[in-house]
Amino acid sequence: MTQSRTLSALEAATNVVLGWLVAMITQLLVFPVIGLQVMLWQNLALSGVFTAVLFLRSYVLRRLFVRLNR
Repeated sequence: MTQSRTLSALEAATNVVLGWLVAMITQLLVFPVIGLQVMLWQNLALSGVFTAVLFLRSYVLRRLFVRLNR
């Protein structure tokens, strides 16, 4: 089974968005417990950078495995 680039991107984006939501909730709960105090905008900015990197990683790996499957 092959997967189009668009579907690969959609899968990667869905995975990253769900992961981002879980990470944001986790950070909002855990950071205060371990003594980290960050502003909401700082948390959003940091998680935004990680989200972009994770999206690219997920997309590239998906495309690599599609290519290896051929």
